[in-house]
Amino acid sequence: MSENAVIVYTDGACSGNPGAGGWAAIITGLAAGEVVLSDGEKQTTNNRMELMAAIASLRHLSHQASQKIIIYTDSQYVKNGITAWIENWKKNGWKTAKKDPVKNVDLWQQLDELNVMLRPQWQWVKGHNGHEYNERCDQLAVQACQKFKEE
Repeated sequence: MSENAVIVYTDGACSGNPGAGGWAAIITGLAAGEVVLSDGEKQTTNNRMELMAAIASLRHLSHQASQKIIIYTDSQYVKNGITAWIENWKKNGWKTAKKDPVKNVDLWQQLDELNVMLRPQWQWVKGHNGHEYNERCDQLAVQACQKFKEE
């Protein structure tokens, strides 16, 4: 952990892929204390829920532009997408290296805008490996997913 940084943990879950999905984020390091966010959708994918967790947490922090933000995700898709792949996607008109349209482009564009504005650091954490906040996020995302599965 870094001193004077806002630390964000995110996760997404899906029951069926596609299927009912949920996402969660836990934000620590704020003067007001810990913030927990979660929601979901009735018909979605796991990758969309992983992206939504990151987007929602950064939206919540959009007034913190001068603060250092570190985001921990167990999604290689999110981490690699935002740190390695996105610049080429944008240069190629939101096409992959194989010239296919980028999946979830609507969410990638939202995440890109927030990423440019807030400049968070992105860290990968191994999922389901006993990391306290990652495990909590997973539980919250699964709970959110269950709500939409029951609708």
